[in-house]
Amino acid sequence: MNSQQQPTSNLRFMLRALRHRNYRLFFGGQIVSLVGTWLSTLASSWLVFRMAGAEGLSPEWMLGLVGFAGQIPVFLFTPLTGVWVDRWNRHTILIITQTLSMLQSFALAALVLSDRVTIAQLLALNAVQGLITSWDVPARQAFTTEMIEDRDDLSNAIALNSSMMHGARLIGPAVAGYLIYAFGEGYCFLIDGFSYLAVIFALVAMRVKPRMMLVVTQHPIEALREGLAYAFGFRPIRTLLLMVAVTSLTAMSQATLMPVFAADVLGGHERTLGWLLGASGLGAFAGSLYLASRRSVLGLGRVIAVACGALGIALILFSTSHSLALSLPLLVVIGFSMVVEVASANTVLQTIVDDDKRGRVMSLFTMAFLGVAPLGSLLAGAVATWIGAPATLTIAGCVCIAAAGVFAWRLTHLRPLIRPIYQAKGILPQVATGLQHTQPIATAPGD
Repeated sequence: MNSQQQPTSNLRFMLRALRHRNYRLFFGGQIVSLVGTWLSTLASSWLVFRMAGAEGLSPEWMLGLVGFAGQIPVFLFTPLTGVWVDRWNRHTILIITQTLSMLQSFALAALVLSDRVTIAQLLALNAVQGLITSWDVPARQAFTTEMIEDRDDLSNAIALNSSMMHGARLIGPAVAGYLIYAFGEGYCFLIDGFSYLAVIFALVAMRVKPRMMLVVTQHPIEALREGLAYAFGFRPIRTLLLMVAVTSLTAMSQATLMPVFAADVLGGHERTLGWLLGASGLGAFAGSLYLASRRSVLGLGRVIAVACGALGIALILFSTSHSLALSLPLLVVIGFSMVVEVASANTVLQTIVDDDKRGRVMSLFTMAFLGVAPLGSLLAGAVATWIGAPATLTIAGCVCIAAAGVFAWRLTHLRPLIRPIYQAKGILPQVATGLQHTQPIATAPGD
């Protein structure tokens, strides 16, 4: 009987954030919406790759340019949108952003299905989605604390957020590969548009307690300056943001160049691309489950360093592979390592940041993760045009390994700075030795 109760208990522990009604609604709606998002992501990449080849343009460069257009608004506007996320109703912001994203997907579907789409239109619509994302992601990150009433479940909610995002990657790319093969890219965008209805209905159905809003007289620019000074003036926050930014600049380029690997390196087609992205999603999903199942708060700082190092090694090995059988498991490792590193950094930041600056700090996290990615996409596209996609990923892997070494060395200096925050918040009596004690969940004896 004990052996039967233990798996049930473990599963309940891994899903403990779902006991909060609002988060349950959000989780269910987001899973449906994110599957649609991954349909659209793969369809967009393959559409650009196919159109660039047909027009005699460099596929590597065009993939990088379209990725740049879709993500540069996050880099430019997210720090300022974070100011308003701290001041406005985050629940309302999310309803608006999800509705606008739905309309953007329907517009893209209409253009593709009517066979009137051009690369210029793809650039413009990706830029519009990037602008929407610059509001949506910081609001979603900050809104997590409003859905989770028990702060002890916050780290689990962050891990489950990653699990649903990357769980959708298991389904979306594989389905998209077959939809594109059978019907074309347009139906992927159409399904993505309808998928937003799930999360919109979930948000409307929530019962959100009014958040205490302070009367703000501070000018937005001054508030932005205050947030930047707070984040970059505190070494642990600054170090984590820089770590995520380096990963985004280098490792995210593998997603941008994946159509090149699928077609030119591995000799495949759109279904091959679906398998590659699905393998990366499988690893990311496994990484999310690992974080959700952690019973000990010990060693999270070291986990970030090890994950970044493993990511770099896997990128180098993947860049040299010409076999699908070898590339797929390497992408599992890449997906696992990336989500463990980034989600762990997210957990640390969410835990140590002051509540009145949460929106601004999470907007900087969004800029570091998603906003820096367009620079990486553009850089990867340019470098790959010059030296090839495999050599580009080899360089990215070397940079990740170097970043892991620097972060591991700095851990000793970060721990004493973290310790007083946890002592003041009283998160856990055991949390008294720094960055490796960052997840606000109960520890198991002997972990």
